[in-house]
Amino acid sequence: MQQWNLFIAFFRVGMLGYGGGPSSIPLVHKEVVEKYKWLSDDDFGDVLALGNSLPGPIATKMAGYIGYRVSGIIGMLNAVMATILPTIVIMIVLITSLNSFRNQPWVNGMTNAVIPVVGVMLAKLTYDFFKKAQVNMGWTASIILGLGSLALIEWAGIHPGIIIFALLLYALLRPKKKKDVTFNRQEQSS
Repeated sequence: MQQWNLFIAFFRVGMLGYGGGPSSIPLVHKEVVEKYKWLSDDDFGDVLALGNSLPGPIATKMAGYIGYRVSGIIGMLNAVMATILPTIVIMIVLITSLNSFRNQPWVNGMTNAVIPVVGVMLAKLTYDFFKKAQVNMGWTASIILGLGSLALIEWAGIHPGIIIFALLLYALLRPKKKKDVTFNRQEQSS
């Protein structure tokens, strides 16, 4: 049953993730965190951050990791296949069909109508992540980090993966506060 649920969850993502990887992220979140509860919001955020810092399509990277985490190698293969199978079939069918109607106004209208929906899905996910960041870091740090990231990505032209990688390095290499060291000593003595 677990393999079936894994396949169905990522098949839905593959079927409905119109617009590429970024539009798939809210769908993956809905299936993995909200519906099946395979990951917490924190874990999902970590997977998303790491996936964005690696090369390749985000939906298949997330499917591979989450599938592996849920059900090992078979789960990984199942989730990746479920993610890419709809895309392959739909691309063949749609391109063949739409190619013969490409000059029709309804085809252009159909493809343009999806763009705002994807934008709303991404805005909702961004809002959810911003709320979570605010709880963990506070408003000031969240706003500074958000605006700083926006400036680096949009105006300085730095790839988001580089920013995520730099932040991960900072989190790993930053000096621990005395409070953290004391807490770790208490854990070790227990």
